[in-house]
Amino acid sequence: MGLYCGIDFGTSNSTVALADANGARLIGVEGEAVTIPSAVFWDADGAPPQFGRAAVSAYLEGEDGRLMRALKTTLSTGLIHERTAVGGKSVAFREVLSRFIAHLRSRQEAVAPGLDRVVLGRPVHFIDDDPSLDAAAEETLAEIARTCGWREVAFQFEPIAAALHYETGVQAEELVLIVDIGGGTSDVSVVRVGPDRARRPDRAGDILANDGIRVGGTDFDRLLSLAEAMPHLGYLSPTKNGGVMPRHYWLDLATWHRINGLYSARTAADLKALRHEAERPELIDRMARVVAERHGHALAMRVEAAKIALSESEAARLQMSDLTGGPNPMARREGFEAAVEAPLDRIRDLLARVIAAAGVVPGAIATAFLTGGSSGLPILHRTVQAVLPGARIATGDMLGSVGTGLAVEARRRFG
Repeated sequence: MGLYCGIDFGTSNSTVALADANGARLIGVEGEAVTIPSAVFWDADGAPPQFGRAAVSAYLEGEDGRLMRALKTTLSTGLIHERTAVGGKSVAFREVLSRFIAHLRSRQEAVAPGLDRVVLGRPVHFIDDDPSLDAAAEETLAEIARTCGWREVAFQFEPIAAALHYETGVQAEELVLIVDIGGGTSDVSVVRVGPDRARRPDRAGDILANDGIRVGGTDFDRLLSLAEAMPHLGYLSPTKNGGVMPRHYWLDLATWHRINGLYSARTAADLKALRHEAERPELIDRMARVVAERHGHALAMRVEAAKIALSESEAARLQMSDLTGGPNPMARREGFEAAVEAPLDRIRDLLARVIAAAGVVPGAIATAFLTGGSSGLPILHRTVQAVLPGARIATGDMLGSVGTGLAVEARRRFG
């Protein structure tokens, strides 16, 4: 058929791409949209699960069920082997991932039926500092893909796929630093690209260094939530005896994959008891309201929207009063950047480590290509520019470059 498939199953968003002799393109995965949020809404009444924007809409419209996002992170934790309760039923997290991957497969089949070979993207490390668990995560994803109908499943590192996408637009050979800031991971590579190199069957020698860490957009969301949203719900608020509230309830509410764990009778009872100890009980009332009315994911989306707005503006209103009964605080870019200093330090260290491992001086790198959903943050651009002061900062399709690069890789491998 002359068509080859690449799939970027991302922590926050996913894409499906096809490549032929003329190039690579993303295909519609949710109507005409070429990106789909990596989200599943599992209806409590047993109706088929909904995916992407439809899943988020079902949750926001108050349908009875459970919204699950950041599905990819379960591959790097024990959750992938566990089950979770949905509407009185027990559903395996592996089944949730399988349903979502099968949805991506159905979109490919609708456009290019019969393709049974695919290249999937993966972070450099699913799990930091544990090669055996990292390999297990890749194999689990491969098994899921095979059960969805792909006979042959290959993998490529996401930053390398982004480099292949970037390479399609270059006119001369150059050394490029690929910085892929995804929802759950940050991956960095130093790669030689160029029109002549693109035609080579083996590109291993062009990858000078490659590494990654488990830091991504969801970490920035969590830290922004703790800094700007959670204090209005009682986070770190004082108790009557001079202490402070226990942190873990608010930490869970600020962390996507832990939110559902708060929706229990025990948490409600704990918050009721904490209210009597609080110096400002009205703050705990707001927290109890969010938990009782299951507004946790909606609040997380509002925080994410504020983070995105801070990429364009120095300040953004965090719209949360309808969820909490409290104020709509003003978040400022300066405060956000201070809140995310710790993960930024890790990204700085990663950049320096990869450049050193490549065995080149920073001045030899002509371009830094930034991709991934959080790559538009000004602080990240400044961080990269500080490491490579002489390099050109380039950006492309933040959510689509990895997917199209994976399709290019599929054409190289299978064609």
